[in-house]
Amino acid sequence: MQVIAHRGASEEVPEHTLAAYKQALVEGAEGLECDVRLTSDGVLVCVHDRKIDRTSNGHGPVSVLELAELRELDFGSWKDSWADFEDPEEPDHDRASVLTLERLLELVVDSGRTVELLIETKHPTRYAGLVERRLVQTLDRYGLAHPRLGSSTPIKVMSFSQLSLRRMRQLAPSVRTVLLMDRVPVRFRDGSLPTGVSAAGPRIDILRVHPHYVDRVHAQGHQVHAWTVNQLSDIDLCAGLEVEAIITDRPKRALARLAELAS
Repeated sequence: MQVIAHRGASEEVPEHTLAAYKQALVEGAEGLECDVRLTSDGVLVCVHDRKIDRTSNGHGPVSVLELAELRELDFGSWKDSWADFEDPEEPDHDRASVLTLERLLELVVDSGRTVELLIETKHPTRYAGLVERRLVQTLDRYGLAHPRLGSSTPIKVMSFSQLSLRRMRQLAPSVRTVLLMDRVPVRFRDGSLPTGVSAAGPRIDILRVHPHYVDRVHAQGHQVHAWTVNQLSDIDLCAGLEVEAIITDRPKRALARLAELAS
């Protein structure tokens, strides 16, 4: 079962910062997860919420701000205390600066090992299909959108929006997709998924109440990527159900638990 770091090692380090992803790799995470939003000047940045108020010292929607404006803000101190640093006058920019998708891709490509990157597109958005087009353009710069014949890309795109996943299938058919669910739509309760989607992404609550859903998905030839799996009991549940991947804020703890289960 793959362990995917949710917004990086986000329990320990401010989410969606470069430091959070570096920490996840140090801890041994086999994959990383991020959310992307488009700035007003057309750059994909790793931010979960529509507005930056929760995770920065700024205000307003990502979509009305330029990258240069976001770079002036602090995306770390909401979680960190500057007293933790030896020199508070020079905070660690990896823990405080807005992270672009391009910089995260550089980290993945330069990691020295195979690391999957699960990218969630956030919808609805004022930019609609431009998000997917810009995402494919960015992936193309690293040779990750259209891999050579016989090879595969370590990228997966996830979304609650079936339309977003359909756009990705049209723009980059080699990129695998995951349909995220906070509830399972009636038409997919038999384990089926929209055309071209390779994995179901149920919230962990769904598997607690309906564990047999995993068997149904597997019977249809698809994988299951569960989120957000932080409790030991949930890790045990997913391992017992033979879920292919868990997305967790605590990659180190999850890997340790899986090692215990395997021993």
